[in-house]
Amino acid sequence: MHNKTSHLVYSTDVGRIKQPTTQKSVKTDGLVRIRRETKGRKGKGVTTVSGVNLAAAELKTLAKLLKQTCSTGGTVKDGVIEIQGDHRQILKTELEKRGHQVKLAGG
Repeated sequence: MHNKTSHLVYSTDVGRIKQPTTQKSVKTDGLVRIRRETKGRKGKGVTTVSGVNLAAAELKTLAKLLKQTCSTGGTVKDGVIEIQGDHRQILKTELEKRGHQVKLAGG
């Protein structure tokens, strides 16, 4: 039997409460590496920019600027900026203008 005096109460003290995660910037050797990759992309080439020592929000802002500079799409995955197409030279000059030490990696 149901007790007429009991009421269902919602509580946030227990249950599946997700703790906010803090993302830290990745420590690198100071070099920004730019390479062209096609692996796992069905032959489509992307230019990856890795080693940028910035926080996640700043990295997204930089990625947006680089995408606009190259007039193409892209994304940020696991601290690596991916720009669609082969834009290594454009990205190198833009990052050097911003004070980063850049190295073209790969072939």
